[in-house]
Amino acid sequence: MPQLPPYFAALDLPQMLTDHPIGDDFIKRFAKISRDELRAQQNRLFMNCVRRAWEIPFYQRLWGNAGAKPGDIKSLDDITKLPVFSKSDIMDSLAMKPPFGDFGGLDFADPNHRPAVMHTTSGTTGLPQVLLFGPKTREIQNLLVARAYIWQGMTGADVVHSVYGHGMVNAGHYMRETVLHFTNATFMSAGTGVETRSVQQVQLMKRFGATVIVGFIDYVKRLAQVAREEGLIPGRDINIRMISGHFGRENKQEISEMWGGAECFDWYGVGDTGIISAEGPDHTGMYVWEDAHYVEILDVDTGAPLPDGESGDIVTTVLFKDDVYPMIRFNTHDVSSYAKKGGDALAFKQIQGIFGRSDNMVKLRGINVFPHGIGGVLNARPEFNGEFFCRAVRDATGRDDMIVMIEVNGERGDSLKQQFQTLLKTRIGVEMTVELHHPGALADLTEVDKRQKPKRLSDERFKKA
Repeated sequence: MPQLPPYFAALDLPQMLTDHPIGDDFIKRFAKISRDELRAQQNRLFMNCVRRAWEIPFYQRLWGNAGAKPGDIKSLDDITKLPVFSKSDIMDSLAMKPPFGDFGGLDFADPNHRPAVMHTTSGTTGLPQVLLFGPKTREIQNLLVARAYIWQGMTGADVVHSVYGHGMVNAGHYMRETVLHFTNATFMSAGTGVETRSVQQVQLMKRFGATVIVGFIDYVKRLAQVAREEGLIPGRDINIRMISGHFGRENKQEISEMWGGAECFDWYGVGDTGIISAEGPDHTGMYVWEDAHYVEILDVDTGAPLPDGESGDIVTTVLFKDDVYPMIRFNTHDVSSYAKKGGDALAFKQIQGIFGRSDNMVKLRGINVFPHGIGGVLNARPEFNGEFFCRAVRDATGRDDMIVMIEVNGERGDSLKQQFQTLLKTRIGVEMTVELHHPGALADLTEVDKRQKPKRLSDERFKKA
């Protein structure tokens, strides 16, 4: 047998699919699995991650500073003895040991180091963060997304149009690998509006008979508008039957109608961790992939565990990351809650959507406001065209305000402005200033045609004059 190249030699695909099955095997395994059996798998994988983490300087420092010693963690029951970490800790590691940091457990100067896939974050708020994946990590992340796609209805007959970005960021490459390696669907890697112009994208969708769209929903909405501007009617000229992406607080019914009745599915993950949870065909909420992630919901201010139904930070331990960059108690700073009662399709618990980001939260006169969640509130008004931008400002007296800039169709009079202000105050609980703008006016602020995730907030409260 020929010697396998390093990337493929690091994989044991049969074992990966045994631990984390997809397709029919996934349903058979996890529809009725007992909590005790699931906990046993979680514990086995968790202890592998702990052993690997103790070999890595980042964790030796993080855990040592918290008073933990090797041998203290004997099972998953001991996880709360370990500190939570977040992106800021990773950025400190990168500053301490540039350019790759010391969190990956790799010596890139060694020609025989473990194989690694490297990406970065977009760097919108500063220096891009390095993302590292081992071959095993990468392919398990891929198969977990494929698990969602297949369960949601993707088949080998589908033509999948992807609007995830490429370049150094992870998402576009990640989804291409997912569909190519673990489904038999045909993949169109269109990317953002910068990579493939929006007009060209809708023409490609028509030409090649796209049936599925995957990506961030803001741009998926934008493409529906562009299609109509080009005289193409979704449902007639472009027959999309399924959309799988990241809805947040967006109205799925509205987006379904924009695309001629396509069935819409939500899923959630972050760049470091890959997919964490996904909605199934029962549409009862997002099931946490508990065979692959141990998810805690912790109080934003105190870090204390919260009961099901209460909102807090999603803190995840990625149970399969025992090769490169283990992730044990990573605070995503995305806010959600566990459902008090899960769905019937799987034995996994469910989270109730993503409400916003705790590190992007604006405290406005005692009320926590999540700018990324405002779009879901604005959807209640038919005049809203889907685009908005928020400015957090502070006046000379120290009073904070949120200026919500909204694109609307039709007239932009004082009466409509007052209706939007009333809607926001009623739904969010605090008064905000509203500005109404014509369609397209906020594109330079949101960069909706350039980015896979549009900007929604400018926090100007702490800027120097």
